[in-house]
Amino acid sequence: MQSTLKLTFHGGAGRVTGANFLLEEPDGAKILVDCGMIQGGKLYEDLNREPFAYDPSSVDILFVTHGHLDHVGRIPHLIHQGFKGRIISTEPTKDIAELILLDSMGILEKESRYNNVPMPYDEDDVHSALRLWETLPYREKRELGNFTYELLDAGHILGSSMVRLVYAGKTIVFTGDLGNSPAPLLKDTESVQGANYLIMESVYGDRNHEERQERKRLLESVIEETIKKGGVLMIPAFSVERTQVLLYEINEMVENGRIPRVPMFLDSPLAIKVTKIYKKHEKLFNQGAREIIKSGDDIFRFPGLKYTLETEESKAINREKPPYIVMAGSGMSNGGRITHHEKHHLGDPNSTLLLIGYQAAGTLGRRLQDGAKKVTLHGETVDVRARIANISGYSAHKDRDGLLELVNTAADTLSQVFCVMGEPKSSLSLVQRIRDYMGIRATAPREGESVTLDV
Repeated sequence: MQSTLKLTFHGGAGRVTGANFLLEEPDGAKILVDCGMIQGGKLYEDLNREPFAYDPSSVDILFVTHGHLDHVGRIPHLIHQGFKGRIISTEPTKDIAELILLDSMGILEKESRYNNVPMPYDEDDVHSALRLWETLPYREKRELGNFTYELLDAGHILGSSMVRLVYAGKTIVFTGDLGNSPAPLLKDTESVQGANYLIMESVYGDRNHEERQERKRLLESVIEETIKKGGVLMIPAFSVERTQVLLYEINEMVENGRIPRVPMFLDSPLAIKVTKIYKKHEKLFNQGAREIIKSGDDIFRFPGLKYTLETEESKAINREKPPYIVMAGSGMSNGGRITHHEKHHLGDPNSTLLLIGYQAAGTLGRRLQDGAKKVTLHGETVDVRARIANISGYSAHKDRDGLLELVNTAADTLSQVFCVMGEPKSSLSLVQRIRDYMGIRATAPREGESVTLDV
């Protein structure tokens, strides 16, 4: 007998961030996938304080696909609003999420004081979330009522997963964010073969990245040119995955004498702590990375690299004589230590700001990417004279062709694809290609929209 499931897109629809999807069985289980922070400027971020559009206390289980803030950031708020169910992810995702949640707690407290608004949750809610949190290895099947579930490797960041649910013989896959495979450190994204419904990310649904050798060549070129001019190379760092991949790549360049040796600073306490988690879970790296480590090479350390944990160490960097490289949070320049370095060096035509990942609408990184000539940093107007460089190939997200390849692995079974976690232009472009080239029903749902899945 045919029945239906209700799927509601409470976040991450029509925008990249704020992933939050609710799947409901009639008179049965309520399953939430991700509960992320909405990012992209004050207008959006105020939404993070709003009550949820559903009753958190009625949700049985929350699957967390990975530890990025836009997938975990509102979990403490969910707890504060009454959620008492189980939280499921891989072990590395829980480790990373703990750091991310505690780090964002401090930022939220500063914002609350500055704007004179109440906190949406407190530190007790963060610790309550961690007590409810269970870890699950990849490909280990478990049951929840009439559902069977397992986690598949998404290849996006360490521990990232796709959630595969089977109900009444039908398979539903929530991809979370999908890795730009093959990647320097992580294993390739697994296949979604056999999926009937696919809820998939679409950040780069309308474009492709540079070729992998081209991105390394571009990185090497940006480093060499900035050093030659005697400037500072600033890299806004996404603390999870991008930082570790860049350390890996620059380590190889330094050890093989392909770039001049200059001081380099990893100026991000969060990225330093996340790097320790990466080292803890080296068994999840791909074979190539594991073999390099086995040979005795510390892939996250090389001559000239200094980790700066303390605030005074960070301030001292700007007294360093150029040329040098500084990698600091945050990845979209919407806060963090990178903004202090930008304040000092964006006005220098010999310096370079290198953007190496997606820059959300409304962020300082996006304004710089779009060619802003003046920006305000810590209350001061700064003329932008530095070179603004962009390498999209270091994105941890699949590009358009990679996304289409993933859909193709389940082309013979798919009933419908929902393109989410992308700006409308990217999502709609991917929808059109899936329809035109594969003949599969595809849509880009709106936030708050509900659909029924026939099972």
